[in-house]
Amino acid sequence: MRPVLFLLYSLLISYVSIAQYPGGSGRPGGATPKMTGTMYGKIVEGTTSKPIGYASVQLLQDKFDSVTKKMVKDVVINGMLTESNGDFRLENVPVFGKLKLRISVVGFKPYEQPVSFDIKRPEGGGAPDMSAMMNALDKDLGNIAITIEEKMLENVTITSEKPGLQLGIDRKVFSVDKNIVSAGGTAVDVMRNVPSLNVDIDGNVSLRNNSPQIFVDGRPTTMELDQIPADAIESVEIITNPSAKFDASGGTAGILNIILKKNRKVGYNGSLRTNIDSRAQVGFGGDINVRQNKVNAFASINYNQRLSKSFGTTDRTTFGSSSTIVSKQIDTSNFSGNFTFGRAGIDYFISNRSTLSANYSIAGGKFDPFSSNTLLTNTTGASTSASKTIRLSNSNREFNRSGGSVSFKHNFPQPGREFTADINYRERKGPSDNLISTIFFKDDLTTIDSIGNQRQIGDGKSKDFTFQADYVNPINENSKMEFGIRASFEQDINYNGFYNVDKISGQINPNATSFIDYKSNDRVLAAYGTYSNKINNFGYQLGLRAESSNYKGDLLTTNEKFNIDYPISLFPSVFVSQKLKANQELQINYTRRINRPNFWQLTPFLDSSDILNPRIGNPRLQPEFTNSMELSYQKIFKNKDNFLASIYYKNTNNLITTFQETLPSIANGKDQLLTKYINANSSYITGLELTMRNNITKWWELTTNFNLFTSKITLDDPSLNQDQFASWFTKINNTFKVSKNLSIQLSGSYQSKTVLPPGGGGGGRYGGMFGQTSSAQGYVNPVYYIDAAVRYTFLKENRGSLSLNMSDVFRTRISDIHSESAIFIQDVSRRRDPQILRLNFSWRFGKFDASLFKRKNNKQQGDQGGMEMGM
Repeated sequence: MRPVLFLLYSLLISYVSIAQYPGGSGRPGGATPKMTGTMYGKIVEGTTSKPIGYASVQLLQDKFDSVTKKMVKDVVINGMLTESNGDFRLENVPVFGKLKLRISVVGFKPYEQPVSFDIKRPEGGGAPDMSAMMNALDKDLGNIAITIEEKMLENVTITSEKPGLQLGIDRKVFSVDKNIVSAGGTAVDVMRNVPSLNVDIDGNVSLRNNSPQIFVDGRPTTMELDQIPADAIESVEIITNPSAKFDASGGTAGILNIILKKNRKVGYNGSLRTNIDSRAQVGFGGDINVRQNKVNAFASINYNQRLSKSFGTTDRTTFGSSSTIVSKQIDTSNFSGNFTFGRAGIDYFISNRSTLSANYSIAGGKFDPFSSNTLLTNTTGASTSASKTIRLSNSNREFNRSGGSVSFKHNFPQPGREFTADINYRERKGPSDNLISTIFFKDDLTTIDSIGNQRQIGDGKSKDFTFQADYVNPINENSKMEFGIRASFEQDINYNGFYNVDKISGQINPNATSFIDYKSNDRVLAAYGTYSNKINNFGYQLGLRAESSNYKGDLLTTNEKFNIDYPISLFPSVFVSQKLKANQELQINYTRRINRPNFWQLTPFLDSSDILNPRIGNPRLQPEFTNSMELSYQKIFKNKDNFLASIYYKNTNNLITTFQETLPSIANGKDQLLTKYINANSSYITGLELTMRNNITKWWELTTNFNLFTSKITLDDPSLNQDQFASWFTKINNTFKVSKNLSIQLSGSYQSKTVLPPGGGGGGRYGGMFGQTSSAQGYVNPVYYIDAAVRYTFLKENRGSLSLNMSDVFRTRISDIHSESAIFIQDVSRRRDPQILRLNFSWRFGKFDASLFKRKNNKQQGDQGGMEMGM
């Protein structure tokens, strides 16, 4: 009889709890809180520690009654029955506010305790560590012991927006959903509006005048930024000086971590979206997330058409021993195509504390670039001549990238103690076919002399396998240790050949005039450990990472072999912070990192699609090592305004940079300027960065970023080093909340005369056209631009939104690069895709399914199985 009474009582408790607020959120009408988490644990008997099944678990919170205008105490906002093994899990729990856990079991004493999430945000609302925040939203209450009550219980009475930029000492978090101007675009459009970042017209990103490493969901990626839809991105983390916990490889400027959208709320939710731009290019996509019991599944797909147009000129004067050559090249480029991005995954909640996840993503597309280069040259000196050449390039290019991961996470009863492990596999394929027609004119510069046709055929594929495991062990509330290991293996196989084409038949000569077949293998093994401690307002973290790397390249056509081996390299990191009065904080840190040359820098392919600026990789490149120091100060004001100031210094040895020198042409043996990659002796960059986020009024949010810096690259030949000068850039982002449903955004950027980032500028990914120049010999002239957008939300709960955005409103985004040496002076000016207008529509759908509780309770009565799990 006792079990029956207990079961009826427990069901009554849960039914009343859910019926009072069917949305499960503690709000009338089931409105879902903006930020929710999960609490879980196990109910055990106090003396024997045996699990107690079918216990009623309730979560209470004080609520404001809009009818009576009074606070109602201890309103039930969530509830369930424990599993037969004593486990319980409460979903969609409000993150903020005072909460109370109440446990009721027939025959046991009532149990109550205050509970909360361990979200340790910087005081005043600075930028959180998103990984730590996600972990904090998964609250383990541990084993809760209750004691037997001698008297039977007779009766029971039951009563019933995140900012666009978050600043922190160690990182900035940029919310993409708040960034209207990038809607319908790619990750490149997102980065153009992220503070601290510079993006050129080809989509190359620099952070503090160096190239950062790109992560997706905390792991390095092989995907290009223009292959990731903006609508698939949740947020972007800017980590300027990563600790030893992070991969030491890639980028000397820090890490950009792209967080993709994913949801684990019980029930189902998703969105549909579409867009069209002023060039009649369309895009559409959607995502869905379904969560029930032990399984969370999600999927998303995006399709976008792209049409890009650019125009440029290159003016060059080349000084020879007996003559001077003045050249002018006029370039036009159009490329059209489409790309698709898809992602799907599943989370299986093995228990309250263990989760197994798997996901798979795929990206693919086809592009048809066309370019035209008209080259006019005049030679004066010992001999005088003039010539004209036109080169037409018609290409067909494909890219196919796919990858998947399997990960396991276990949370221990001790808060903050966890173990994670994951396996990642990625592969890339990219065939290309380029028909190059070169038209030579006679001395009158109007009559065609001859036409030469060549086909450039290439293909390549790569495979990448990575394993990583991390363990976090809190020693006490103020200190913890972290350990981890990582192994990465990458293989690349690529070939590239130039073939003459018969003028009449159009058939290619099977004997290539130039052919390169290149194979490489890259291996990196790593392990790290960190120790963190806090003493009152003083904190520090000490870390050390060890990496062993080996790169082997095999140029099959010439039987040349390249081997770059670093048996062991150590990368220490030190972070020291001091919290001051009035919500102020000071931090100083030091790290050492490595940047290994990438595939395009290593592969010895000659790219001559631009007549005036051929380029080639260098398989003898060595890795570069960077020592970084940063001093940061943060002030958070009473109205939640943030101010962040940083002084930084980076010194790099063996800097990988581009350089132009005169070499004999492979085609005709004549001297030509060739852009290649080299290791400079060293470089340094130092600067001051200021970032301010202000809530000017309730309807106006302003974010301002200012960066003042200077840099210098040192080459073997001192005569080739350019003069050092100071540079600066600023970004301003305004968001105006005109009404409840209408928002306007204006963002702008200005960059002064700037030394080119190491690695070169003006290249781009589509053929390397339009005058690459050397970062050791050149600079970028000032440039500014303004983007604008407006968004209107409608339908119930603002589920529908319509936005209109425009990039480069005043057609001022121009790349203007100057470079020179003892043998040449060159100026390259380019413009790409000005004043693009894009109209976007999106619709959110979803439902928090309260009946899941009832179905689960019924299932428990029938087979005592099933458990509803969550993050």
